[in-house]
Amino acid sequence: MKDIIRVKSLISADVETLLNQQIKKEAQSSSAYLSMASWCDRNGFDNSAEYFFKQAEEERQHQMKFFKYVLDMGGTALSPEITNVKIEYNSFREIFEEALDQEISVTQSIKNIAARCHKEQDYVTVEFLNWFFKEQREEEYKARRALELFDLIGEEGTGRWEIDKHVGKIHYGSEAGE
Repeated sequence: MKDIIRVKSLISADVETLLNQQIKKEAQSSSAYLSMASWCDRNGFDNSAEYFFKQAEEERQHQMKFFKYVLDMGGTALSPEITNVKIEYNSFREIFEEALDQEISVTQSIKNIAARCHKEQDYVTVEFLNWFFKEQREEEYKARRALELFDLIGEEGTGRWEIDKHVGKIHYGSEAGE
């Protein structure tokens, strides 16, 4: 049974702030991926739309993992307000470039939290973050591979259609053994 009264948070105020910022970043990512899915759907890239719907759901799950962790540690998790979600893109390729940039930004943010935790000797939170490092390795890999399709296949003629067809087939190498 959970304690009814929490006397002290198991994370510092600084780490709690960083974790709440990460909750917002994950929510922002989920919203951005939904917007990308919508754009792809409107423009006939059905497989890419499905890919981005899955990415949006994963980011939402990540947001909830951080949210629940803050609560479990006795902190106050904040439900973020999400604004300024881009809804129009100049090209199919631009969406995948932004997706990769977004994943790199998320990885860097998690690294910053881990660095702060190491400084504070908060190894419990570091251990919690390790799952996200593995996840980000996969996410960055898939985003890079998707973007590489544009160079490998090219966009001319039926190129975009071929790219769309292959996006959903991208898997991280270690996924096969899991």
